[in-house]
Order: sequence, then C-alpha cells, then structure tokens
Amino acid sequence: MIKIKYIFGIVISIFTVIIILQSCTAQKAMIANKSGAQLWGENCLRCHNTPTPTDFNDEEWKTIGLHMQDRANLTNVEATKIVEFLCSAN
Repeated sequence: MIKIKYIFGIVISIFTVIIILQSCTAQKAMIANKSGAQLWGENCLRCHNTPTPTDFNDEEWKTIGLHMQDRANLTNVEATKIVEFLCSAN
C-alpha cells in the first residue's frame, strides 16, 4: 500500500511539473508574438503616462529602454521590441 502511495505521489509530481513547463512555454510564445507597440502599451502605460515616440531620438530611447528594462522587469526581447517600435515611430 505504501508503494502505491509513493508511486502515485511521483506521478502527480511529474504531471505538475509538465503543466508548469507548458504554461511557461505558452506564456513565452504569447510574448514572442506581441509587437513592440502592444508591449509598449501593456508595460509602459501601467505605471505612468509615456512620452510620444517623437519626444526622444533613437539613442535616447535605447538608454531609456535599458533603464526601464530593469525598472519594469522586462525581458531582453520585450525591451528590444519596445525600443525598436519607439525608434521606428520617429
């Protein structure tokens, strides 16, 4: 009986890990499919009113992007897409 409980516990643990990994993969895929404009709207506007893309030049946006990546806890991909969007809108 103890063996069956032990095996059942292992099986449940494996399924839990699989579900968590699939969830993480799905979330990464959703972010990968988002445009810089979408990410800008979802991330930058949640804390403050953002300036328009024409308020800063490309080099300034790159510097701001690096700073805000840390402050907003953005991934490299997200920050890069947002900065590319802002630079392309100049």
